[in-house]
Amino acid sequence: MKLTSTRDAAARVTPAAAILRGISPDGGLFVPTEFPAVSLKEMREMAGEDYRARAMRILSAFLTDYDEKTLKGYIEKAYGAQFDGDSPAPVSKLENGKYVLELWHGPTMAFKDMALQLLPHLLTGASKMLGSHQRSLILAATSGDTGKAAMAGFADVPDTAILVFYPHGGVSEAQRLQMVTQRGGNVSAMAVEGNFDDTQTGVKNIFGDKDMTDWLHERGWRFTSANSINFGRLVPQVVYYFSAYADLVQKDEIRCGDPVNFVVPTGNFGNILAGYYAKRMGLPMNRLVCASNSNNVLSEFFADGHYNSHREFHKTLSPSMDILISSNLERLLFEVCGRDGETVKAWMDQLKQKGSYAVPGTVQNHIRENFWAAWADDGMTSEAIGDAFKQYHYLMDPHTAVGYRVYQDYRDITGDDTATVLVSTASPFKFCKDVAHALGERGERSDLEWAKWLTEKSGLVPPESFSELYELPVRHKGVCEKEAMEEAVQNFVASL
Repeated sequence: MKLTSTRDAAARVTPAAAILRGISPDGGLFVPTEFPAVSLKEMREMAGEDYRARAMRILSAFLTDYDEKTLKGYIEKAYGAQFDGDSPAPVSKLENGKYVLELWHGPTMAFKDMALQLLPHLLTGASKMLGSHQRSLILAATSGDTGKAAMAGFADVPDTAILVFYPHGGVSEAQRLQMVTQRGGNVSAMAVEGNFDDTQTGVKNIFGDKDMTDWLHERGWRFTSANSINFGRLVPQVVYYFSAYADLVQKDEIRCGDPVNFVVPTGNFGNILAGYYAKRMGLPMNRLVCASNSNNVLSEFFADGHYNSHREFHKTLSPSMDILISSNLERLLFEVCGRDGETVKAWMDQLKQKGSYAVPGTVQNHIRENFWAAWADDGMTSEAIGDAFKQYHYLMDPHTAVGYRVYQDYRDITGDDTATVLVSTASPFKFCKDVAHALGERGERSDLEWAKWLTEKSGLVPPESFSELYELPVRHKGVCEKEAMEEAVQNFVASL
């Protein structure tokens, strides 16, 4: 398997090199030159396997330069006791034909754990394979969940360090505490005066700054990324789409070969893109339903082919989706425009310079064959939380609730009764107050008190990692202007 760049289809690198670099030198994102095929026979076999065996099947098809024994060891370590329950990604049934894929049973209670428990192993393994003597400095921009998951994954990993930037006031209190209390001598978090797009743009600019890269190299470091722009973050997410399908087959909810829909709460487009990759590999999939919040740049793009990031930015109940520039959409565009890197580069240049671009009708039609998109505002989101609890006694966080509401719209508009899996991206305990309010409770309480109320209401118990958040000392107190992010990186390196 080789990887190429979304902005230069002639480029060729190994998976290990792509993971180590994070982003292509031309500014593009690494994508596979081909999609390995998974047969129905293999999917039937997956139905009798556990998550780690399924992960080995999918990941070994992409990461062909990793020794199989070594890769299996990485997978065993990544998906072990740090996930609660029998499976890292269990499927819950709401009713016949309607299911929830729960991706929040890891140490940070969010779907980012599914990739970020594995990425440190892939990164350090790539460094050894390529004989690199430089240490890896991971920079990450987060809208809430990536930061903690990345910090937890890389904490005290030899020859690595990680600095996470997050929007000041733009994450939930639980998300903030998860980052600022993280232990580890090689980790730090920095709040940025701005929104997520400001932090993400700042990180991309630092990656593209040759002077900064040279400065880092002189000190024995190289940049890499823990965001989903890194192929090593993206490819583990493909696994849980196959795993969910295998679970439905194993439970006789569907027959192997039957199509399913997946509904995905979407911000930076990495999660839903992994679903598209699974479909390209042969997973029987009807539609990928792209669910946005009030920052509905994606739903508008899917409707008219015009991507316009020049719009009002909304802080919502689903902060991890408060994004106006969805980086991974570039990977989809590369596929649907015939892998024309020059065209993709032109669109991305227009986005950077003008804040918008438009794709032709042929590209729109290809996208619509695979995707359907809509959005839900905060009022709809709260109603969805209440509705799901009333109908199914199922407690969901605001991001999952956006997907739940958009799926209701999808069913009403299309009449499609295909079996559907709602991808649940975070534990409701990360958003205790908002979930409790949606269930009709009011008043002033601490997050711990809200969590106790939710437990009494639902019977669901928060993980120990949630409760201890409010007892841990704050270790990372920094706040910077968006123009000072480069200086923050230099200060962090100097402190290591």
